[in-house]
Amino acid sequence: MVIRRLTLLFLIGAAALGGSLAPSARAQRPAEPVAPPEPPPPPLQVPAGYAIQRDVNLVLLHVSVDDAHGQFVPGLGRESFRVYEDGVEQQISVLRQEDVPVSMGLLIDNSGSMEDKRPGVNAAAMTLVKTSNPVDEVFVAHFNDNYYLDLPEPFTSNVAELSKALEHLESDGATALYDAILSALGHLKSGYNDKKVLFIVSDGEDNYSRSAYAATLEQAQRSNAMIYAVGLLSEEKPESAERDRRALTGLSEATGGEAFFPESVPQVESICTQIAHDIRHQYTIGYYSSNASRDGTFRSVRVTAFPPPGQEKLSVRTRSGYFARADLAGK
Repeated sequence: MVIRRLTLLFLIGAAALGGSLAPSARAQRPAEPVAPPEPPPPPLQVPAGYAIQRDVNLVLLHVSVDDAHGQFVPGLGRESFRVYEDGVEQQISVLRQEDVPVSMGLLIDNSGSMEDKRPGVNAAAMTLVKTSNPVDEVFVAHFNDNYYLDLPEPFTSNVAELSKALEHLESDGATALYDAILSALGHLKSGYNDKKVLFIVSDGEDNYSRSAYAATLEQAQRSNAMIYAVGLLSEEKPESAERDRRALTGLSEATGGEAFFPESVPQVESICTQIAHDIRHQYTIGYYSSNASRDGTFRSVRVTAFPPPGQEKLSVRTRSGYFARADLAGK
C-alpha cells in the first residue's frame, strides 16, 4: 500500500515537473532557419576585359576580312591593318580576334505579303540563332504597319522561347520598315553586350513609315549595331524592288553588315548560316581618333588589310563611319 502511494506520488510529481518544463523547452528551441532569397541570375558571361567600348573615347570597329573565296582570314596581326579616319591614318590601339557574345535583334516583316513566306523565314531565323554563340542574348520583333515585341522579357538565350516568339503567323497590314528599324535599334541599346547585331527580313518596299530613310540611316550609324538584311524581292515590281534593294544595301554597308537578296525562301537558311559565321569570325579594332574635337560631326572610316605572303587581295568590311561625341560642356 505504501509502495503504491509512493509510486502514485512519483508519477504525479513527474507529470507536474514535465508540464512546467515543456513550455520552457519550447521557448529555448532555436527558430527554424529562413532560407535566403535566391540571388538574381548573373549577366551573360563575356570574355574578361572585353568591355572596351565602355571607354567613350575609343572608336571601336568590328571588321570582317575574307579571301578571294569569301573565307574568313584568321591570324592577322596589327601590322596587317591600316585604319583611316577622314583620310588620315590612325594608330591602332586594340586588335582582337575572338568569338564574343552579341546582343541581337530579329526583326521580321509580318505584312500581308509575307504570309506564305513566314514558315521558311522562321526556320531560317532559328538556324541563325542555333548557329550563333550559345550565350548571345536575342529578342524577336515583328512589324507591318505597327511594331511589336514578341517576348515577355527584353532578351533571352532560350531557344524554345525564341522559336515560340517567331511563330507569329497572323500576317497582314502594310510595311513600315523604317519605323520598325528605329524601334529595334532603340531596343538594342539596352542589350548587355558591346557587340550588337540587327537581322532584318522583309519582302517589300516601305510604304507606311513616318520616318524617312535618311533619318533611319543616320540612327543606324549612331547605334554602332551591324545590320544584316535579307530582301525577298522576287515578287515585287522592278522599280519597287530596286528601291528596297538600295535601302537595305545602304543600311548594311553603312553599319558593317551585309545585305542578301535570294530568289526564294529556301535560300534564306544557308544565308543565315553564313551570317552567323560572319558574326563569330571578325576582328575588333580600336583606335583613339587623332581628331580630338568633339563637334558631333560624322567621321568617315576606312580599313584595309594586307594579305599573308602568297595570298590574294583581301576583302575588308566594316562600318563606313561614326558620329563624334558632341562636347556638351557648358550647355
